[in-house]
Amino acid sequence: MQSSDLIIKNPFISEKATDLAGLNKYVFEVHKDANKKQVEEVIEGIYKVDVVKVNIIRNRNRKDSFKKAIVTLKDGQTIDVVPH
Repeated sequence: MQSSDLIIKNPFISEKATDLAGLNKYVFEVHKDANKKQVEEVIEGIYKVDVVKVNIIRNRNRKDSFKKAIVTLKDGQTIDVVPH
């Protein structure tokens, strides 16, 4: 499961995620079996940035369970997750 299409589903857009972007942190919905190293490699490959840290969060509820990754980038680097 190394294909970027399988690991990173889409950017996770919310008010809190937008606030985190100001701290060089970006949130992505990821595949349920993805691990931190895979997420780091795929983000670095797609966006050509240096990932400092990856935190994985599982959101489990009755209707919709998903996994998201909070990716911290090196100072001065950004990702444009909202298409223009």
